[in-house]
Amino acid sequence: MSAQIKSGSLGTILSSYNIISDLDITAALEEQGRSGARFGEALINLGIVTQEDIDWALSTQLSLPYIRLKSDMIDPEALQLVPAATARKFNLIPLIKAGNELSIAISDPLNKAAIAAVEQLSGCQVNVSVALIREIREMIEACYGGSGQETLGFDSSAFSEKVLEKINSDLHGGKLLDYLLIFIMQNRLSSLSLQPMGETVLISGRRSGVSRPIGSLATTYYPDITLKIRKSIDNTVQSEPNSSGLLTFIYRSHPISFLIASMAGYGGDYITIRPHVSATVPDRLADLQLPPRQEADFILLSRKQQGITFFASRNTQERDRFMDLMLEEIDTVGKNVIILGEGPGRTTKHFPRILLPRSDSERAAAIMNALDHAPDILVIEDATESMPFTAACRAAMRGTVVLAGLEIRGTGNVLRQLLLYQQQNYFLPFFVNGLVSFKGIQLLCPDCRTDCIPPAGELTAMNLCELPESFHRTTGCLTCGHSGYSTRRFLTDVIIFTEEFLRIFEQSSDVAAVENYLTTAGYHGLEDEGLRLLMAGAVSSEEYIASVVL
Repeated sequence: MSAQIKSGSLGTILSSYNIISDLDITAALEEQGRSGARFGEALINLGIVTQEDIDWALSTQLSLPYIRLKSDMIDPEALQLVPAATARKFNLIPLIKAGNELSIAISDPLNKAAIAAVEQLSGCQVNVSVALIREIREMIEACYGGSGQETLGFDSSAFSEKVLEKINSDLHGGKLLDYLLIFIMQNRLSSLSLQPMGETVLISGRRSGVSRPIGSLATTYYPDITLKIRKSIDNTVQSEPNSSGLLTFIYRSHPISFLIASMAGYGGDYITIRPHVSATVPDRLADLQLPPRQEADFILLSRKQQGITFFASRNTQERDRFMDLMLEEIDTVGKNVIILGEGPGRTTKHFPRILLPRSDSERAAAIMNALDHAPDILVIEDATESMPFTAACRAAMRGTVVLAGLEIRGTGNVLRQLLLYQQQNYFLPFFVNGLVSFKGIQLLCPDCRTDCIPPAGELTAMNLCELPESFHRTTGCLTCGHSGYSTRRFLTDVIIFTEEFLRIFEQSSDVAAVENYLTTAGYHGLEDEGLRLLMAGAVSSEEYIASVVL
């Protein structure tokens, strides 16, 4: 048996029954690495096994019965306990009711939401068997009756009847996704979300900080749609319940990028789609084009010989690159540097890299274990949660220079979280060197930029003391690939925890007092830089609100 697969896994079961060979396993693992598919999906994609083989192996792995469905297996009393819509939604069929127990056949026995829904509807404890999805759907039609002409179940007043007909005729959801992406571009939405809401999926668009409904979608084929979206995303692991990545969409012969984030929820995945203009964090600090004070403070933080510096952003890759900029500025000659995590440390310098576990407790333990190796500099990819955060601060208290990532968006939110951790005695502020926080902002394409008058709601949200000569937005053109944007840059806050700042921080009960001190001290951060771009007509009012105000 191949050493590449774990004991008890699908691969082990299929291999032990000679359904796959070691060469098949190697090919599937390579396909898995290329596509991000699950191991079983990779085997099917390569034509090595059938879905039936995977269903059987999965039932064996989970010690569940695997059955071939026949009509005489179905108890009419059991059918009455589960509505047809639920059976279609989760691809399951009730089998028999005995006492307070209900047996069902399902295509995905790991779907906890499906089992929970059946238990709630039936009031019974559910026993699960595994069956082919094809046979389940055939049995649903036979037992519940046909549902009429199959349709995707998308309804919206934002699209014409002809477009709705096209979208609903594609049960795989490809046309739905295409039209939603076009809708985002044409209406300059900052984001669009698919939100499971029980028996329906609400589709909502967001612009200028305000969300409005666009339409609704039946849940029957929603699992297939979300799977299609996950498979189309680059740089993500399909099996992860929470993931994000880029989707490239070809529009009028031009590639347009969207950032798609997915969270597992009751009733299916909660998915948010945002327009994305790629931005590369430069290899050198000077190329970041920070205002002089921020650049000087960044360099000053890199000269610290102990203590912790936090790097805050919701974008993991960009946060890692900002930590790399700090590493490039630090004199690491003769220093023991340890990188905890996959992302940081991709610089011209080379350092040992250690796995950072997923769970908070294991992550905290890894940070403390790293101290046994006497690091002078410790880089931690993510120390957001309380246990790894506390461990990172303890490392700084022992004389180590610590660079720690925080998955928090916005300087105010970071300061608010630090104040909370201080109040909970998770750390001592005087071991903090400073904070680097940044947001990406998309600049308008100059070739299709036009004057506009923002709605009253946008003017209220911006709360400007002085209005620019004119506001701008774009229509999309060949130059920008119809995205409306030219590039993306970074608005950056670099805050040093001076003795005076630490005194204010320790005495403050809320973030307003800390922010007032920074304003009084004459600090000009990312908000001022964002305002300068707005006044110069380089960003739209919607982008200013999304990137600076919110």
